[in-house]
Amino acid sequence: MDLQAIKQRMQSLQNKKGGFVKEDRTKTFWAPPIGKAVIRIVPSKFNKSNPFKEVMFHYGIGNKTMLSLTNFGEKDPIVEFASQLRKTSDKENWSLAKKISPKMRIFVPVIVRGEEEKGVRLWQFGREMYLELLGIAEDEDIGDYTDIMDGRDLTIDTVGPEVTGTKFNKSSVRIKPKTSSLSDDNEAIKKWISEQPDVLELYKKYEFEEMKNMLMEWLEPSEETTTEEETTDEVTDSPVAESPKANYALNTKKKGFDENEFDELFNK
Repeated sequence: MDLQAIKQRMQSLQNKKGGFVKEDRTKTFWAPPIGKAVIRIVPSKFNKSNPFKEVMFHYGIGNKTMLSLTNFGEKDPIVEFASQLRKTSDKENWSLAKKISPKMRIFVPVIVRGEEEKGVRLWQFGREMYLELLGIAEDEDIGDYTDIMDGRDLTIDTVGPEVTGTKFNKSSVRIKPKTSSLSDDNEAIKKWISEQPDVLELYKKYEFEEMKNMLMEWLEPSEETTTEEETTDEVTDSPVAESPKANYALNTKKKGFDENEFDELFNK
């Protein structure tokens, strides 16, 4: 029995905010630094045919980062409520539905060249970077750049706020022209393939009723939020676990539903 792994899992489950345990975050997540970094995307332990994991998150409701229950093939009360809002003719309801609907982040296991001793970490990004990486994979002249023996490293170029003109970094990717093996050490390869973090295990999974109650509390008219919304892909190098508010906050006064109105609309 791996007591350290059990301890980390217990801490994750006990984390009331639902995010990842801070002291372990840098050991599990990788974010591109300003400048250049060379990485290798590693075949996924959990899906050998696709290293990219699409994960849906709810942001800003109760100041928590919440996994959508749709990730587990389960009913999600926030998704269901948003669906009911869209069935009305109220523009505010439609706007609120957009705000509370889950947002997609993509995670992929990587080895950072020069930091191989740190093992596999998760790089997460948004739709723009995802499309760029999928486009590279679609190029027949490149092929499977995650192949263990004949794959390719990626150079990640990252610029800071002074270049982007925003408060976020922005990354672009270039693929190495030459193929190479993941490692000359077969034991290291075996370890990197078998020892990978599961993103769905890194966040607390809230149950249906918990999420419904948090949504109801957030919708109470006595508590208003006027924080700025940011949903662009300029947060490609900002881990969700590190700063969920920086990725997706809410830029609208919460609609004043009382409990009866909430239940009536929710149960339609």
